[in-house]
Amino acid sequence: MHLFVVLTSSCNLKCLYCYGKCCDDIGSSFDFEVDYSIPDEISYDIDVLKSFCSKAKLGNLIFYGGEPLLKMDKMMEIMEKVDAEKFMLQTNGLLLSRLDPAYLKRLHTILVSIDGDEALTDFYRGNGVYRRVIENIKSIREKGFKGEIVARMTISQQSDLERNVNHLLSLNNLFDSIHWQIDAQFWQNDFNQKAFTEWVEESYGPGLLHLIYKWAEQILKGKVLRIYPFLGVMETLLHGGEAGLRCGSGWSQYTVQTDGTIVPCPSMVGLKAYYLGNIKSTDPSTLPKKVELKAPCSSCDILSICGGRCLYANITKLWGEEGFRLVCSTVRLLVEGLKCVKPIVEKALKNKLIHPEDLAYTKFNSCEIIP
Repeated sequence: MHLFVVLTSSCNLKCLYCYGKCCDDIGSSFDFEVDYSIPDEISYDIDVLKSFCSKAKLGNLIFYGGEPLLKMDKMMEIMEKVDAEKFMLQTNGLLLSRLDPAYLKRLHTILVSIDGDEALTDFYRGNGVYRRVIENIKSIREKGFKGEIVARMTISQQSDLERNVNHLLSLNNLFDSIHWQIDAQFWQNDFNQKAFTEWVEESYGPGLLHLIYKWAEQILKGKVLRIYPFLGVMETLLHGGEAGLRCGSGWSQYTVQTDGTIVPCPSMVGLKAYYLGNIKSTDPSTLPKKVELKAPCSSCDILSICGGRCLYANITKLWGEEGFRLVCSTVRLLVEGLKCVKPIVEKALKNKLIHPEDLAYTKFNSCEIIP
């Protein structure tokens, strides 16, 4: 079992694709009952979380928000009391330099929100954010952090995927890995079919394919760029099997709300229909082993590779059926592009230019794999 633990819903940024779109979405229709009574920060005793986690083998415990470092005291208390195989943190990076080195060094992975170069990151997240994040990452490295730092990008219609991934790759190994998530189907009022289609066809799609070919070229030189969407999908293409929801939501990974309620994933906080229990009274062994996907994912021909992309998007379909299909087209492009370079990867493995461990990656670490 892996857990997201939401420390707080508060944040010290007002990003355009989060706070901004939330404000724009006020008044939109929603077919699910939402619990608006959830407290802004953890309201349960940490000993209750400790007791819940002691009843199951806990793999990754990911601190989440809002901005989790606004509740640094709760984070440190959990690290003292709860026994987890790996502690991870998903953060906007602005407070990283304030984290006690003793706790910093105990983190296995830190996912830092950054959208690419300075201009793009500051456009979405606020003036000066990019430089503060970069300086803070340098700071924690100087303090002795040796774990994985993942550049976690939000890709939207202002983003040039290829250019901004390449920018992050060029930062002298500042980031160990890169992952991105497309800003799609989280809100209702931001769907513009014509604009999204043009962006996919003219920018995102070509950029994605260029990155896949660059990735394959580097493999022929004996280097595997740690790009999570490529690593995850290529693993399935090489070895087969059923991917399942790659984030683990509702079958391997769950989220603990600030009131102790358990839901499948952080995007589903407050969705009463998907409340799975509470850490105060639920035995982890009784949690569902699978939250069922709805159509069209449930009968899709690439479900074994894709895994369903996003449970929240699948059940809410905030962009409607056509919007859902458009986003699925980006997944198909990813899969087909990687199928094209699969023989290159197989050849590199056979000739020992790379080794199987070079393609390995940490699972259920908040990288959804399918953007």
